[in-house]
Amino acid sequence: MSNALTQKILITFGFLFAYRVLAYVPVPGVDTTVIASFFNNTGAGMGDMMNMFSGGAIERFSIISLGIMPYITASIVMELLAATFPALGQMKKERDGMQKYMQIIRYATIFITIVQAFGVSMGLQSMNGAVLIDPITFTIITTASMLTGTMLLMWIGERITQSGIGNGISLIIFAGIVSGIPSAISNTITSVNTGELSFLSVIAMFAIIMLTIFAIIYVELGERRVPISYSRKTIMQNQDKRVMNYIPIKVNLSGVIPPIFASAVLMFPLTMLGSSTNEYALMVADALKPGGLAFNVATFVLVVFFAFFYASIVFNAKDIADNLKRQGGFIPGVRPGEHTKEFINEVASRLTGSGAFYLALVSTVPFLLINSIGAAFFFGGVAVLIVVQVALDTMRKIEAQIYMNKYETLGAVGL
Repeated sequence: MSNALTQKILITFGFLFAYRVLAYVPVPGVDTTVIASFFNNTGAGMGDMMNMFSGGAIERFSIISLGIMPYITASIVMELLAATFPALGQMKKERDGMQKYMQIIRYATIFITIVQAFGVSMGLQSMNGAVLIDPITFTIITTASMLTGTMLLMWIGERITQSGIGNGISLIIFAGIVSGIPSAISNTITSVNTGELSFLSVIAMFAIIMLTIFAIIYVELGERRVPISYSRKTIMQNQDKRVMNYIPIKVNLSGVIPPIFASAVLMFPLTMLGSSTNEYALMVADALKPGGLAFNVATFVLVVFFAFFYASIVFNAKDIADNLKRQGGFIPGVRPGEHTKEFINEVASRLTGSGAFYLALVSTVPFLLINSIGAAFFFGGVAVLIVVQVALDTMRKIEAQIYMNKYETLGAVGL
């Protein structure tokens, strides 16, 4: 392994360690024992879901209790706007425009964080004994602390993406989920010892998790290889180079983004509804409680929507068709240009349909089964899906970096 790759891996671990340290820095003026007691005495709910994505920070009421979700919510809004308004979409494609685009996302993140932090502070003030200082002072301190924590997380995520290995935002969520797994295993063992959970239930839970992992790996590594033929002239010109004779199109083009986006969209309104004292708002929050029918239906629909939406952004059939024509390649039986674009679009649409259905099933069915057994929230489909997908994606990027270093070495010293 090269020094450059080792440095990137160490930078990634260093920033993730800083993230875990921040999870133990509490917001001033709060009795954390009251909050911890609240989580221990309540079943699986929105708080547990937020706690999972924040790496246990919300249970300790850390300055990063909101996690990276405000940034993801702002990114979703901007992606939707970019798909709706051509001028914004064009801004995203340009180098200088991309910097402005990212700056708008940061400002939107600040606004969303302030709104959510205010809602959380109002909700805590309704809990007996949770707040130890003046309510107005507590609201100001909480909002400022959580805003600082979210901005630090956003910066850490961007630095990992630029200087480390993998997608920084996905790795932060990955680290948060993984950090809670030992505690979830310990609680499961305790439940078995106390008789709350039978040994057969643990075996069933393990079987569900393993089947989910195998299904995720199988689909994530699956791809449709569209064959390509090249003219004799092109082959002769590139006889010393490897010319790919197929276009690989993944079954799941959108990756881990749809379940993360779906969770962010559900968490934002439920954070506000949960802090409300309005009777109808609380009824809606209870109806959308994780584990319930409404929550799983909403998750299923949102995952399917974001799978199609994000795939349409990351996969551009027109660019592929144009590049193929420029290189002298063609798909057998399909005319170059517009016909090739339509053919590739049709293949990608079918695969995206299958991939969206797979993501929606994995995001809902395992959690329903796990929840019926009475196991921990961390063993649900979304958590397993994110952990496995991010791990696979990171390993691919490490492998690509190793191959790139080999090619650079060969280019420098020759064969």
